[in-house]
Amino acid sequence: MSYPDAVVLGIVEGLTEYLPVSSTGHLIIANAFLGLDSREPLFDADGNPVLNGRCEPVTLKAAADAYAVVIQLGAIAAVAFVYWEWLVKMFFGLLGRNPEGLRLLRNIMAAFAPAAAAGLLLGEFIESALFGVVPVIAALFFGALLMLWTQRRYASAHASPHSPRTRLENMRARSAFLIGILQCVAMWPGTSRSMMTIVGGYAVGLRPADSARFSFLLGLVTLSAASAYKILKDGDALLRAVSSGPLLLGMAVAFAAAAVSVRWLVEFLTRRGLAPFAYYRIALALILGALAYFNFI
Repeated sequence: MSYPDAVVLGIVEGLTEYLPVSSTGHLIIANAFLGLDSREPLFDADGNPVLNGRCEPVTLKAAADAYAVVIQLGAIAAVAFVYWEWLVKMFFGLLGRNPEGLRLLRNIMAAFAPAAAAGLLLGEFIESALFGVVPVIAALFFGALLMLWTQRRYASAHASPHSPRTRLENMRARSAFLIGILQCVAMWPGTSRSMMTIVGGYAVGLRPADSARFSFLLGLVTLSAASAYKILKDGDALLRAVSSGPLLLGMAVAFAAAAVSVRWLVEFLTRRGLAPFAYYRIALALILGALAYFNFI
């Protein structure tokens, strides 16, 4: 993993992690163009094969996939930086000094619970059975259709300026749990965690901006758990395959890119809605299909 590779992957991860466009689909393309999709085993400086926690040889592709999960820490830190006031509000909620902050924290935990359970039960199976180009293309396409349907339904339901809308701080726990159930669907590669949680926010009556904010805050917990699990499971092998320099650079670039992305998305959703992202997903699915047809990926 070179420093230019780290910059490219950091930009891709940071820009796409919180947008409803599937970071997985973009990373597949980026890894293919960078030559990081080889399934040949890696060897350390002493010529010994790099093994993961299950004593299996680590391939370049597996190392690149693990690298993408770890540099999510940069994107996670960006949300914490941009939304630090919300984190402070939740902290004071824990101390009994901010009821809205406590309610928001409760809702985030309610939404995280289904994904935590599903990840522990199905994570290994999904990683081995569904991580491929065809499942990603299918998820991109059908996700786009879901977004278009959601946008049309939302526009119809809220055509009147007096239509009832739920504020983020007043959302019920059962609504948050529903968003968490939808987040589980995003375990299918290419679906996009952000897409499912934002669509879930629309479904329970949140405004577009609040749907995005809840998706970001929920991502702090979900992505932190995923990164921590990957580090505990494959961290030693990853450090043997990728030096600390590219890892730190990738996280720094992902931080900067994600900070721009999350600030922009809230305003864009308010003005334009989900439809532009749906059309983008369809275009990305066609690009991936063409690359797969010509055996480029």
